[in-house]
Amino acid sequence: MTPPWTLARRAARLNPSVIRDLLKCSERPEILSLAGGLPAPETFAVEPMRAAFDHVLREAPLAALQYAASEGHGPLREQVAAALRGRGIAEACASRVLITTGSQQGLDLVARVLLDPGSTLAVETPTYLGALQAFSPCEPRFVGLASDGQGARPQALDALAAATPDLRAAYLQPNFQNPSGRLMTAERRAAIVAVAQARGVPLIEDDPYGELWFDAPPPAPLAALWPAGTLLLGSFSKVLAPGLRLGWLLAPAPLYPKLLQAKQAADLHSPGLNQRVVSALLDDGLLERHLPAVRERYRGQAEAMDAALRRHLPPGTDWQRPAGGMFFWLRLPAGLDAAALLPSALAAGVAYVPGSAFHADGSGAATLRLSFVTLSPERIAEAVARLGAVLMAAMTAMAASPTASPAAVS
Repeated sequence: MTPPWTLARRAARLNPSVIRDLLKCSERPEILSLAGGLPAPETFAVEPMRAAFDHVLREAPLAALQYAASEGHGPLREQVAAALRGRGIAEACASRVLITTGSQQGLDLVARVLLDPGSTLAVETPTYLGALQAFSPCEPRFVGLASDGQGARPQALDALAAATPDLRAAYLQPNFQNPSGRLMTAERRAAIVAVAQARGVPLIEDDPYGELWFDAPPPAPLAALWPAGTLLLGSFSKVLAPGLRLGWLLAPAPLYPKLLQAKQAADLHSPGLNQRVVSALLDDGLLERHLPAVRERYRGQAEAMDAALRRHLPPGTDWQRPAGGMFFWLRLPAGLDAAALLPSALAAGVAYVPGSAFHADGSGAATLRLSFVTLSPERIAEAVARLGAVLMAAMTAMAASPTASPAAVS
């Protein structure tokens, strides 16, 4: 007899990650993957981490291996708060910092505390796929904010807030956004915050990539401009290693208790051993020594991808070279569908993420995301050449048979 399991309604809103599924394909040795948003493993500071683990297990083994405070390791919270004060958030203090099991958990906690079924949440166009996955089980109504090369447009937020009295919050990634790679200027940040304050729209600011700038650090966070109305999330995954599964959030004081209770219900606390290791690495000044080399490496890879795109992609393809982060965002020539062309790309030995996955309404068929940090410049050039050949073949076939679909002509 089949067990009589009945799924919760929210389970229907749990969907597989397009990126995670693509990563399985990318494991095939013949595939050059531009799909996954993975940091380059060559940037992992293995020996300093090994030494930090040894230090923690030698100096405080029992405490490191025991249950820990749900808020997080006290010294690490102080270090996060100090770093945020250095970025212009004068009000940042350890009592408002919550250590999370990756910033993805931070998004999940925010959703549990802030979103009800049917509540309206504004998101950029495009927006981070993982945020849509984290928010969806709480059954919000996603509304896309019209965006340009600097992110969400203030006029779009103003119009949406005016037409939507129950607008719960706006979710934004100002720094080297995933997937678009765009950077919000200081002027745009000020304008967005001015609208949000005037309309009473709280901001959820997600910043996993802010330290991965190439030539100059990004402007001050939105949370520095409106501390009481902005909830800021960050991560150690992109600057140290994702395997540590550590992130953090800085919450306005009224929200903190409920976020902490949601954290306790989810997993009691983030890994105490890992928190102490990261704290030891920060005490030792690892990031100050380590990040310049990471930035230089990623800048070289971004330059290689930009050059390869110019060399191999067909006319009518549009992109903006990022000033940091890990991604290029492409808009394809008219008539091409990135999802329909993906099987041909995989057959040609290259993987990417179709852009429709990053649109709350499923639009964006003519867009795609490329990650440049896990391949060498030479392999980037080869991968982009393969992608260019697929696009050129599709355009040639489409010109020969204008009524054919992109999938049919690829």
